[in-house]
Amino acid sequence: MQGERLQKVLAGWGLGSRRAIEQWIAAGEVKVNGEVATLGTRMLPTDRVEIRGQPVRSRVESFTRRVLMYHKPEGELTTRFDPEGRPTVFESLPPIRDGRWITVGRLDFNTSGLLIVTNDGELANRMMHPSQELLRVYAARIFGDLTPAMIKQLQEGVELEDGVAHFESVEDAGGTGMNHWYHVGLREGRNREVRRMFEAVGVPVSRLIRIQYGDLVLPPRLRPGKWNMLTAEEAEALAVSMKMPSKKEASDVVRTPRRASVRPAFPVARERDGESRGGAGERSRTPADADPRRREPRAAGERKTYVVRSGRAERQDVVTATEGRPVAARTYDSKRVAHSAPGPAQNRGRGAEGRPPRKRG
Repeated sequence: MQGERLQKVLAGWGLGSRRAIEQWIAAGEVKVNGEVATLGTRMLPTDRVEIRGQPVRSRVESFTRRVLMYHKPEGELTTRFDPEGRPTVFESLPPIRDGRWITVGRLDFNTSGLLIVTNDGELANRMMHPSQELLRVYAARIFGDLTPAMIKQLQEGVELEDGVAHFESVEDAGGTGMNHWYHVGLREGRNREVRRMFEAVGVPVSRLIRIQYGDLVLPPRLRPGKWNMLTAEEAEALAVSMKMPSKKEASDVVRTPRRASVRPAFPVARERDGESRGGAGERSRTPADADPRRREPRAAGERKTYVVRSGRAERQDVVTATEGRPVAARTYDSKRVAHSAPGPAQNRGRGAEGRPPRKRG
């Protein structure tokens, strides 16, 4: 069957994450062309979509992809609502009109650092998908030092409750004692994975900061609680790196064909004496310069007037007293006249709105 999966298209329009949209579909809240959709429904760009009875308009051409880097501080939740009333990252993000903000992954309550946020659900899903294997780099402060045996074990793999995990890289970032930092990299994002790996070798983490996600690096001058918006070119390059079609390619696929304008490029010569100049529906494109019916320009100093004789208006060409000499034409700019404000000299001796003042006495 042609078309894209419904949840993929709606996520690409920024209506929500693919997982959330799948829940809407499973609950029967989404309709395509008036019929309740299922998880296997595919749609075309011309299909009509409704969510909870509200029509959804295609946003491919008008949709503006936005991506920002947010420096999440400690003590914020990566969720939209917390029953306990704790602060969330969405409270610090700027308002958006195209869709809604979607976080690329999560950061724990006590973890700070780089959090990618976008309104493109398909982009967020691709960046989080394990098949992409995007590198995540963390700066971890631990109690104590790592021995070469510990580093080897962390790189080869440690056993966790949800399977074996390993760091791709472990680098000493300096410090001693209670303030020893290491930079570690891994290509997956399980819950509290970095902390649990260090605890597995006997060194708890006292502070954890994510400093890189894929090719995006936390700006050194970006303070906690602040964000930086990527430019349109940077956001487009990020989407292309995730093997997403460029904005031009997407608009070419979705754009419905428009009717060609019926207005010809040149004036159309009418048929004369019942002779057709082409087949049915064919129009003759004759340049204006080649039209024999085009009037010759009047000579300089000649003007067109009409006189009434016997109840009919007849044209009469009259030569002015200049005897053929060109008459100076008075020209003006309509826009300039319409928008120009009268100067002081023009308003001199006039009242409000340019009217003459009333006489007193």
